[in-house]
Amino acid sequence: MLQKVLLVEDSTSLAILYKQYVKDEPYEFFHVTTGEQAKAFMEKNPPHLVILDLKLPDMSGQDVLAWMKEKQLPTAVIIATAHGTINIAVNLLQNGADDFIEKPIQAERLKTSIANHLKRNKLEGLVEDLQNTFNRKQYQGFIGSSLPMQAVYKIIDSVAPTTASVFIYGESGTGKEVCAEAIHYQSKRSNKPFVAINCGAIPRDLMESEIFGHIKGAFTGATTDRKGAAMLANGGTLFLDELCEMELEMQKKLLRFLQTGRFTPLGGSKELSTDIRIICATNRDPLTEVNEGRFREDLYYRVHVVPIHMPPLRERGTDIIDIATFFLKKYAKEDHKKFKALKRNVELRLCNYSWPGNVRQLQNIIRNVVVLHNDTHVAIEHLPPPLNQPVTNKATPVASKPSFTAPSQLSRNMETADVQHNQTEQQLSSSSEGQTLETSATDAINTSVIRPMADIEREVIQNAIDHCDGNVLNAAVLLELSPSTLYRKKQAWEAYEESE
Repeated sequence: MLQKVLLVEDSTSLAILYKQYVKDEPYEFFHVTTGEQAKAFMEKNPPHLVILDLKLPDMSGQDVLAWMKEKQLPTAVIIATAHGTINIAVNLLQNGADDFIEKPIQAERLKTSIANHLKRNKLEGLVEDLQNTFNRKQYQGFIGSSLPMQAVYKIIDSVAPTTASVFIYGESGTGKEVCAEAIHYQSKRSNKPFVAINCGAIPRDLMESEIFGHIKGAFTGATTDRKGAAMLANGGTLFLDELCEMELEMQKKLLRFLQTGRFTPLGGSKELSTDIRIICATNRDPLTEVNEGRFREDLYYRVHVVPIHMPPLRERGTDIIDIATFFLKKYAKEDHKKFKALKRNVELRLCNYSWPGNVRQLQNIIRNVVVLHNDTHVAIEHLPPPLNQPVTNKATPVASKPSFTAPSQLSRNMETADVQHNQTEQQLSSSSEGQTLETSATDAINTSVIRPMADIEREVIQNAIDHCDGNVLNAAVLLELSPSTLYRKKQAWEAYEESE
């Protein structure tokens, strides 16, 4: 889409001249003659750049600039000023204008000035888009800003406006239907129906009727005509969850429907057509199902156009805390409870649990806590089994899993060292007169074991990262530090080692 430049100039002859200057430039150039026209234009469709004359028939350029500042319009402003008003233009730069250009405006000066400001505007837009992309904590029903989820958001942004079939796969409870809904509501079909069918929850003999519908008398109990999901979703999206549960004969009929867009209701003789987008999902490995003969290979390649992998909750780092907090506040409000947040040890317990049921399991656990308890902060004892039970660490070789010294334990070790040091001093002071003080002190204190604090800090942090199998986010939670702090320290150490 071309960028827009608005010239606010009361002289029609000058405006015609300026338009001639930029007639071959790659942007749209518009002209208005009054301040009110400029405001009306900007309210309807804010341009990327405004060239604003200071003297207008109905108001001053200062008034227009003040209005733009009040409306917080994301538009750059170049003040067009005569020689005698340069001081005013400089003052306007301090009040929101981006540049000024002196009249009479030369062709090259005008083109260069516009090009520079449009380029800067475009770069700022790209940076803002990138920041929004990589800092989204909530997106179309999802909660979480982890890198695996940012990748999912990016694919949804790309595929939603197209007509391509999407195949979502991942463990049960990871949010496959939420993903399908996000694609639908980001697409051009968002104002049409979204119809979901769980292929694993429908009896095999009813599957064809559920998808394609039936006519009266097609089978025992079919007392009226009934539309299937394919017709109900006309113009919108049909989501087929747990597709690998569908029997082979029905897969064959589905493949023909996907290829032609036409189907025959059960018991009918007339073909019908529908316009729908298909999104499929499974919690199984589809290629394994193909290799073992439970899923048609031709159907797999028909629906597997754009794959989206939904990451399991255990791979989403501190998203677990964000999701738990969201559900905690939601259910506390619904049930009129006092819960506001999670205690720190609860956050650690949640982040270190494997979550076989993923987001669905976490949601149910938080629901359980809110229903059965009423406090301001969730404590360990509020959690249901197995989360409320003591963590038992499996014995592992030291080489494969270094022992982890928590900050609190490190503090206790340092306190113990202080006590031992005091005891040593007492022993030295009570020694016999004939004993040499230097010899006794050397025997009692081995100075070779004293290490710089920076080395101890690095060892504790590295032990924490190793303990978490290289997961810096989990290590940060354990150490009660910001992940960015750990990344910064880790990068500093690596840079130091490379410089040696």
